[in-house]
Amino acid sequence: METINIAILGLGTVGQGVAIMLLKYEEFLERQLGCKIVLKRILEKDWQKELDFDKGDIPLSDNWQDVLTDPDIQIVIETMGGIEPAKTFIREALQSGKNVVTANKDLLALHGQELFGIAEEAGTDLYFEASVGGAIPILCALRQNLISDPIREVMGIVNGTTNYILSRMTDQGDDFSSVLADAQKLGFAEANPASDVEGLDAGRKAAILSTLAFQSQVTLDDVYIEGITGITREDILFADQMDLCIKLVALCRETDGKIEVRVHPALLPKAHPLSSVKEAYNAVFVKADRLGEVMLYGRGAGRFPTASAILGDVAEIVRNIRFGSCGSLTRVYQREKAILPIEDVETRFFLRLLLTDRPGVLATVARILGRYQVSLDTVNQIDLIGGNAELIFVTHLVREGDLRKALEEIRGLEITKEVITVLRVEGVA
Repeated sequence: METINIAILGLGTVGQGVAIMLLKYEEFLERQLGCKIVLKRILEKDWQKELDFDKGDIPLSDNWQDVLTDPDIQIVIETMGGIEPAKTFIREALQSGKNVVTANKDLLALHGQELFGIAEEAGTDLYFEASVGGAIPILCALRQNLISDPIREVMGIVNGTTNYILSRMTDQGDDFSSVLADAQKLGFAEANPASDVEGLDAGRKAAILSTLAFQSQVTLDDVYIEGITGITREDILFADQMDLCIKLVALCRETDGKIEVRVHPALLPKAHPLSSVKEAYNAVFVKADRLGEVMLYGRGAGRFPTASAILGDVAEIVRNIRFGSCGSLTRVYQREKAILPIEDVETRFFLRLLLTDRPGVLATVARILGRYQVSLDTVNQIDLIGGNAELIFVTHLVREGDLRKALEEIRGLEITKEVITVLRVEGVA
């Protein structure tokens, strides 16, 4: 029986998960794929690391050349993370004729174009399903299943940490800092949570999703990003009263041949499918021309969900090796489409303003908004606070640059005490 040899680079949480699943399901994979899958070598710099599995006689090396120069290794699984040395290892593996599976969203969001070009030139495969959404097969869907149907929009909850925090704030009324501390204790958030709560992790995934959905290279620098650190219990309460909820969304949309790609907190109708995604789960909602709407849902992170996605890619490459079709996958980007600046994006907005409570104040604010083509859908006065009135405005569709100019003028008014909240509203017809 044919044998396919594999190497794993890095024995962190995910790397060990891959090794555990490869060894535990060896016979199952053999039946599924019609050939034997052998974990031949592991690259790990810390030889003293305590392992959660029995590696038996599998060689453990700290020298990349041991993997690169082994002619029997056909698939390299990169689970090291970071940019270097992962980028160098992947590039050299592809150039040497080895196929690569990676979950490295940081690397792909910055250097995906270069690496895919190398794979295409070398006739090797570079698969990356686990880089977005853990075990959710969203990239396979965009790359294969939906290839014949033009994608118009992809909107997702793609960061479990922020979704856990916002779910807790919504369901239990806790504030951001206390929920974050609990998330860190439970392992949902890192000791330094900046990448998650400031939206960078979701931004990297948005770049990858946009690249596949619209067949045009999108990098992290193209993504407009806001995090959730400014979200308060009051914002969530007022949203709830309007039958809305707040989620950190990654939104990718093509309009008139231009791509808008952004990550930020957004108010969604409670009836929207993404509103029901709770805790650390992920979901991606796709709109296509003929298919209409579809959503994929599941665990977006963790050792075994991520390892499962990686092994799904391994299975695809094994089939490609067996039937001589490695490198036949169409390049993931075909055209260079323009990125729509955030100032030109049109959406609805939720605004909380604290204004001096006196006659004519609302008319003054409304007049400024109107001068910048900002049309109001609803206006509500919430409370009087020491002679000041807290007002909530929800706009109709408005160009973001126009709203920013209007708010800049409003902030300069004597009657304006504070522009408390500015949030986008999505998913509303």
